[in-house]
Amino acid sequence: MTYPFRDDCPPEYSLVRRRFLGGGVALLGLAAAPRDVAALAGTVSGIPLPKFMEVSSLLVNHQLNGAVGARLAVALAVAYPDMEQNIDDILTIARKNNAKVVEDFYPDIPQGSVQDAALTIISAWYSGVISEALGSEVYAYELALMYQPTSDVMTIPSYAISGPNGWNASAPPLTDMPEF
Repeated sequence: MTYPFRDDCPPEYSLVRRRFLGGGVALLGLAAAPRDVAALAGTVSGIPLPKFMEVSSLLVNHQLNGAVGARLAVALAVAYPDMEQNIDDILTIARKNNAKVVEDFYPDIPQGSVQDAALTIISAWYSGVISEALGSEVYAYELALMYQPTSDVMTIPSYAISGPNGWNASAPPLTDMPEF
């Protein structure tokens, strides 16, 4: 009798049972998922991505990553329930001023929640987090804008050999150690 995983695997340690059990758990999870996904979709309403990217491109004069924008839009909608209304107010002011950059309309943003929302969006793009509290979730690491100006001369501290997300890079060859 041959075993699909190891030649020396005795029957009582066969992984076939584990795969069967894992498949059963996965099927149960899939059966339960549609209700849970629908419930989550009803409770968390994100800011529409085109609207968020439009206001972000007006507030931040850099090339912005759409995937990071999608994550930030959802996170900001969850953390700040009135964020979408504030974004609408910012866009109204920007369109009224025919703004192309933040300097064209920022002085017209009223102090209070609308200005706080604008500063929160700018801060999120630059820092990669929406809150500076200890243990906050990071939404952009190497794509955070405060890293971009120095990316050619400074690496983000990382355990990866070649920088962020460089886990698959092979180690550089060691040179001969000097003899003392």
